[in-house]
Formats: sequence, C-alpha cells, structure tokens
Amino acid sequence: MLNFTFSNKTRVHFGENQISQVTNEIPLSAKVLLTYGGGSIKKNGVYDQVIEALAKHTVFEFSGIEPNPSYETSMKAVALVKQENIDYILAVGGGSVVDASKFIAAAAEFNGEPWDILAKGAKVESAVALGVVLTLPATGSESNGGAVISKLATKDKLAFMSEFVLPQFAVLDPSVMNSLPARQLSNGVVDAFIHTTEQYLTYSVNAKIQDRFAEGILHTLIEEGPKLFTDEKNNDVNANVMWSATQALNGLIGSGVPQDWATHMIGHEITITFGLDHAQTLAIVLPRLLWEMRETKQDKLLQYASRIWGINEGDTESRIKLAIEKTEQFFHSVQMKTRFSDYQLGEEVVEVIVSQLERHGLTQLGEKQLITLDHSRNILKQSL
Repeated sequence: MLNFTFSNKTRVHFGENQISQVTNEIPLSAKVLLTYGGGSIKKNGVYDQVIEALAKHTVFEFSGIEPNPSYETSMKAVALVKQENIDYILAVGGGSVVDASKFIAAAAEFNGEPWDILAKGAKVESAVALGVVLTLPATGSESNGGAVISKLATKDKLAFMSEFVLPQFAVLDPSVMNSLPARQLSNGVVDAFIHTTEQYLTYSVNAKIQDRFAEGILHTLIEEGPKLFTDEKNNDVNANVMWSATQALNGLIGSGVPQDWATHMIGHEITITFGLDHAQTLAIVLPRLLWEMRETKQDKLLQYASRIWGINEGDTESRIKLAIEKTEQFFHSVQMKTRFSDYQLGEEVVEVIVSQLERHGLTQLGEKQLITLDHSRNILKQSL
C-alpha cells in the first residue's frame, strides 16, 4: 500500500427529511447564497424545504447553473457574492451545481484572475464557507475538495482541488431521487461506477481494504442500479445508490492506491467539444480503454473479472474480454449508450479530441502515464 494522508471533514446528514438540518448548520448571522440549476428543485419540493430551513437567515439566490458548469456563469455568481458580502454558499442540486459553487467560493476570495485556479493551478488560500443539499447522486462532489469547470469561450474543461472548498456539511435525502428523470439516474449510476474503477482498475499495491471497499461499491451499483428504472419507487434502493456515489469519491478508496483518470480526461474533451453528458462520455471510453491497456492492467482486470463478474475460467485474454463485455452490458441495463454512433457522431470525433488532448498537454495519461496520444486515438476509433 502506498503512503497516504486521509481526512474528510464533511458532516453528512443522510436520510429522509434531513433538509431541516440546514437550519442548524448555517449560522443565523450568515448571508447565504442559494445556488441551483434549472429550477427542478421548485417542482420536487426541495426548494420549499430549503427555504423553510433558512426562514430566519438572510438569503440571496443564484440559478441557471448548467449541467456542465461554466466559468462564465460562475463568474456572475462571484460578482453577486462580492456585491452582497455573502459569507455562506448553499449548493442545492447535483454535482454540477456543487462544482460551480466550489469554484464560486474560491474565486470570490481569490486575489488575481480566477481562471488561473483552473488553468495554472494557482493556489487557493481561502474560500467562502460551503454546504450542500444533494439532489442527484453521481459525482461525490458533496464530500470532496474537487471541481470541474468549463470555459465555453475557449473550449477548456479543467479541474482544481482544494481543501478550502470541501463542503462543511452535506444533506443526502434519497427520497428526492424519485423525481429524477431516467437520463439523470443513468448518468449518476455510471459516473459513480467509473469513479470507482478509475481508482480500482490500475495495478495492485496490496491495498486489501481499498480493493474490497471498491468491489463493494461496484457490486452495489450493479445490483441496485437497474432497479432505479422500474416503476416501483424504493427508497432503500435510492439510499444504496446515493451512498455508493458518495463513497466512490470521498477520498477513501483512493487512499494509498494508484489512480488512473484517463477515461475522465478523454471524456472531458468530448463533453466540452461535442456536448455529451459527462457520464455518457465515460461509458463510451471506458470499455475500449480497458481493452487497449489490458496488458498493463492485467492483474487487476483478472481480479475484477473474478470478484465482480465471477469469471474464473478461460485464458487471460478471454476472461478480460468477457469482463469488459459484462461491464458494457451493465451500462446498457441502466439505459446508458456506449458508442459514439449512438449519439450520431462518427470519425470526425477522433482527430478533434486527439488535438484537444494534445493542446491541454494530456499526452501521457493513466496510472503509469503510458496512455499516449496514439493509444487515445485508438481508443476513440474503437469507440465509434
């Protein structure tokens, strides 16, 4: 196991009717900026619960945060934070709203050009306090210090990490998932699944706890994910999926192990260039990336085949191939497509994305930095 330091200070309130906890989490003296997306929270009752919980607080609102949050929109919120001297941000939504709110929190107190936080890795030294009411399980952003923001003007989708934007608290009410459309549920399950594989399907460092924990998350998503798409609403199913998504990226399973993230890096370029949802790009890339890199990932892929899919017979290559096929079948079971052609995209994708990767210096990806532009090109070609 590799050396690591693990700390996660986000206080999680999990379960039905927990939104009321917001009242006690945010000081009454705080000026609160409520951030959210397109307004679905006003249709499913979440907005009303949040407003009730903040009845004694001074509240400002900022809506319109996109599914892939943009720098341009976020900077409008930064201006509002500065104008009104906001000292607490409450993000109400999924990972996109949370990510945007993290950037807003950091940018509002940053001394310099805020884009440098993303483009140049400029150090964040303080941020506005942040809390979360999660409405869509997917990214795990509710209990980590990372965020991804897109600059539409230049077609850049970049990430930053900072302990200062780790949410102070997060409310996770599984019942809010009952109002989510199938597309968002699909995205959430696939995103959580691939967050897990990015930290699990690398190479062994004898980190048995992390491996077993990751396998538990994968098993749970495989067992429970498809149940979200039945007519029956089941809050136990919701709860297991929601908690899986949080655990997939709160830092625990990634502690002391090598991490990949190549699927995400390639996926980000597809999203910013062609507009596909984040999870849609991951489901396209992952199967082909695992096959392309099967030799360097062989031991963990065989472990994955055995422990997740019960595949123990046949030669090495056939077992790996079947495990990848089973993975793709799982994506289909949660209504997720896995080819560019499913989105009416063809060969034009390949060189455009390779050029984007080269422009952003993403020429050696993966846990061993072995995924060259030639590998990425081949992965994209095989994903058509």
